[in-house]
Amino acid sequence: MTPALPQTTSTQTSTSLLAYPIVIVDDLPANRTLLERLLEKAGYEHIYSYPSAVAMLADLTAHQVSPGLILMDILMPDLNGIEALRQMQQDERLRDIPVIMVTAHKEDVYLSEAFAEGAMDFIHKPINRTELLARVHATLRLKQEMDLRKAREKELLTAKQKLEKANQELKRLAIEDGLTGLANRRHFQEQLEKEWRRHLREERPLGLIILDVDYFKRYNDTYGHQKGDQCLQMIASVLKAVTHRPGDVAARYGGEEFALLLPNTEPQGVHYLARLINKRVIQKQIPHKASEVANVVTVSIGGTVSFWNEQHSVENFVRTADEALYQAKKNGRNQVTFLPLESRSI
Repeated sequence: MTPALPQTTSTQTSTSLLAYPIVIVDDLPANRTLLERLLEKAGYEHIYSYPSAVAMLADLTAHQVSPGLILMDILMPDLNGIEALRQMQQDERLRDIPVIMVTAHKEDVYLSEAFAEGAMDFIHKPINRTELLARVHATLRLKQEMDLRKAREKELLTAKQKLEKANQELKRLAIEDGLTGLANRRHFQEQLEKEWRRHLREERPLGLIILDVDYFKRYNDTYGHQKGDQCLQMIASVLKAVTHRPGDVAARYGGEEFALLLPNTEPQGVHYLARLINKRVIQKQIPHKASEVANVVTVSIGGTVSFWNEQHSVENFVRTADEALYQAKKNGRNQVTFLPLESRSI
């Protein structure tokens, strides 16, 4: 009875060729026995014989393993060697297995067709021991080189993927605030410059919101810096939840200060978003007994919108939002103040 192929990988990267599994396919028992004995005497360790190509293909398909070499007769009942080659070429896992055709026929038509279907070499019957071992050795050396190359390519691919992942992480860290996961100040400034140029070029409105956590120093003094970090993370979660468009940028602007850049946003949209943020922060119900405006954490918010004007500058744009925030805090905090950019002296 033909033993099943081992459940191991076929890739052989050691210096020995003798450990490669070799498969013999021949419908005549005497031919199989002769090949087995010659290979065993030469030191090959794993030899598997099949009376038909059908049985061989069924076993290879059932096992996640590819032999190092197949010695296959051409003319066999049920399925000849050439048709078996054709079927192997249609299976991505089997098409790279080296196949040496073993045949008593010397007609060129058989060999030409076998090579066309993927055969690597051929051996004529009756078997010559020296020729058999030389061709088997040469084919397995080539197989080993292919396996080594594939292993190196796999290692290089793995290394490349790890490098790409590391680069992506570095890029993320370069633009992201480590505590809140929002954009950091540097990335915000880069996006602000980019969107300002687009704003002037396309003459579309550009909105900006700057917000500050009310009495945050008192919060840290009362609850500790760890709780303070958690508070900032909860504020950041509100900003993440309300910014949905790809162009919107939510950033940690300073210690307890945040900013939202809102391309192509009318004043009504900026007003709505600012009030929504104010409401959502209160809904978080973060206790703040040291606050003078509520018993929970609140935020003061300033906003502005720029419409195209050749006299406007990005610096005045930011200063206007800052001034709106200042007025919100001056007027009692926990509120939204909006200043049109045109209301400031340029």
